[in-house]
Amino acid sequence: MKLNNIKCSKGSKKKKKRICRGISSGYGKTGGRGHKGQKSRSGSKIRINFEGGQTPFYRKVPKYGFKNNINKNIYKKTLTTNDIKKIHSNIINLDILKENKLINKSIKEVKIILKDKIINPISIIGLKLSNGVINNIKLIGGKIE
Repeated sequence: MKLNNIKCSKGSKKKKKRICRGISSGYGKTGGRGHKGQKSRSGSKIRINFEGGQTPFYRKVPKYGFKNNINKNIYKKTLTTNDIKKIHSNIINLDILKENKLINKSIKEVKIILKDKIINPISIIGLKLSNGVINNIKLIGGKIE
């Protein structure tokens, strides 16, 4: 085998499409752009959502929704009375909930919801409560601050 005998395998090399290089190229005269129209002109660009001058879809659909992420408070958590029964303390506040790993350190606001009734009298400090929990704690003789 010599270098002058080496040839590419059939179909591995493809000729480059030579646009606007005469009739014989197959892409002469108009260069594959067709006759007239916006796309046939040089420097033409049509945006993706262009609908040919018709009022675009995004303008027909009404505006809706707003998310105020700047003032969004993502530090809220809800707990049930079942979770509070697990704590072996008479006083319940954010620090005690964090110590018992019921909430993360980043959480700043907790609301307690009634699921099962609380039996032992407890005092709750600085937490939001549902009406059912408030009534339950008052019946037992607990305190809410």
